[in-house]
Amino acid sequence: MPAMAKNKLRAAVVGVGYLGQFHAEKLAAAPGVELVAVVDADPARAKSVAAKLGCAAHDDPRALAGAVDLVCVAVPTPRHRDVALPFLEAGVHVLVEKPIATTLAEADALIAAAKKGGALLAVGHLQRFNPAFRALSAALGRPLYIECERLAGFKQRGIDVDVVLDLMIHDLDLVLSMARSELAHVSACGFHVLTDSIDIASVRLEFADGCVANLSASRVSQQPVRKLRVFQADGYASADLQAGKLRLVRRDARGGGIAEVESSYDDRDELRAEVLDFVEAARGGGAPLVGGEDGRQALALALEVGRLVRARLERFQAVQP
Repeated sequence: MPAMAKNKLRAAVVGVGYLGQFHAEKLAAAPGVELVAVVDADPARAKSVAAKLGCAAHDDPRALAGAVDLVCVAVPTPRHRDVALPFLEAGVHVLVEKPIATTLAEADALIAAAKKGGALLAVGHLQRFNPAFRALSAALGRPLYIECERLAGFKQRGIDVDVVLDLMIHDLDLVLSMARSELAHVSACGFHVLTDSIDIASVRLEFADGCVANLSASRVSQQPVRKLRVFQADGYASADLQAGKLRLVRRDARGGGIAEVESSYDDRDELRAEVLDFVEAARGGGAPLVGGEDGRQALALALEVGRLVRARLERFQAVQP
């Protein structure tokens, strides 16, 4: 691993497009971190971001060799493996945006490189850091039924992947993190609307212990929606992840009544929490909240959902007159 700066972790961001710029800002403001450089294939963009944050600008990640302790990789998904792998092999800690990669083979290569290089591999499943979700998760017992709805307006940004890998993967990861059992069955449907890829998808997950989860995602909706509901034997929780609100309803076993608690989380910055979690883990504070194996698990399920949707579309198209 490269020599660590005496008092600060040396950090860089590779890919400073829409999301990468925010990563750079959070790292520049993180305690005990020195943002030494940003990298982007567009030199003008790299120089613009670097000028704002007071760091160096490069157009090639290889310029960072031996100069950083950790990096955030926010390039398009098809480039995740090629960009992140050399850093992991050199023992540099990596936070890679979700999805971890485009294929399981690529994800496995990153996980193996991290283990061999003694580096941490974190994956940017941002919703794990949503305070409403974290409060829900802490209050959760054994879930019986989970319902997730994630809707967004159409944007050109992000259409390099389908809606399952772009949006639904967030909720697939949340459901997998809450489930207390092995996944037993998956069924899915979806449709093209504004792109040649899947723009709307609906999924049903059935777990071996009887828990069922229904998820829907759209990137062609008018209003953004991020809602999560979890039902268990003694009550239910309803979280509005967009507004940062949580409602817990429980049966009072002693009095026979119903107890309700509502909470709001107005002061929230999921990306800052994610970056600080990664930095703390890199400093020796243990594993990141969402590691490489978590990212692989979510990717595996998302790829299976996509396969089922495409297979159904092919069957449907085959019977059209």
